Amino acid sequence: MTNVGDPPQYFWCIKHNRVEHGDDRCPSKFLLGPYPSPADAEQALSKVKERNEQWEEADARWQGDPS
Repeated sequence: MTNVGDPPQYFWCIKHNRVEHGDDRCPSKFLLGPYPSPADAEQALSKVKERNEQWEEADARWQGDPS
């Protein structure tokens, strides 16, 4: 199996809930990434949740909601 990119890139597959890399990965519509390491890819959903919370807070402030 070859890795995509130099250095290798890793992806989190939301279809299979696992780290994938190389030519044997799912279509891009199922992938989050790329990430520089398998450990970073495993944290993908946590990062998505954290960013969504930050954006929701920013939207609330922009709309005048003080909370």
